[in-house]
Amino acid sequence: MDYMTKLSVNINKIATLRNSRGGDVPNVVQFAKDVQRFGAEGVTIHPRPDERHIRYQDARDLKPEVYTEYNIEGNPIDSFIDLVLEVKPTQVTLVPDAIDAITSNAGWDTIKNKDFLMDVIKEFQNNGIRTSIFIDPVLKQIEGAKATGTDRIELYTEAFAHQYDLGDKNAAKPYTKAAELANKLDLGINAGHDLSLENIEFFKDNISNLLEVSIGHSLIAESLYLGVENVIQMYLHKLK
Repeated sequence: MDYMTKLSVNINKIATLRNSRGGDVPNVVQFAKDVQRFGAEGVTIHPRPDERHIRYQDARDLKPEVYTEYNIEGNPIDSFIDLVLEVKPTQVTLVPDAIDAITSNAGWDTIKNKDFLMDVIKEFQNNGIRTSIFIDPVLKQIEGAKATGTDRIELYTEAFAHQYDLGDKNAAKPYTKAAELANKLDLGINAGHDLSLENIEFFKDNISNLLEVSIGHSLIAESLYLGVENVIQMYLHKLK
């Protein structure tokens, strides 16, 4: 049977907007409370070392207010690991982004980084934090992910979104195959990056047992026209 897919809202863009004026408007914590009230089943943040959007202190401030899934994404450098172990979110998603990357742009090489990932994942799991690793839809990398001991993978969906936008109805095929293998290996499946109201239903229909999607940039952009509460309801409708 297919699982219900949870919608986790990435609120980085709200922090970007706040930081652009140097004050506290919009308030990141209040926004997280609101998206949960509007029906979102999770809140995602991705703090980066330069704190250009979400700050490490935001991660701490959000902890008592996120009663749904709390997902912290990031590159497992020492300061990030320390932050996650302090905050203890529901889930940590490990992303191999370079310090100067504008946004995440590649999944892990799970074979090359196996030992490193195993150590980091074990530490988080020992502290009761579910682990997920950001990954391209490449079968040998899915097998490599299984070998790291991770609980879940997050399929990096930018390539799908780009091809789908061009009208390619085969855009989901590599992801369908990746999901089939992940299901066989008993790996939970999340997905994220450039998913939108335009493509989310098609993607969900092609991925068996998709547990969670984290959506930020598109959802916030769509909300400028349609309103946050309305957009969240539209995503929930498409995911169900």
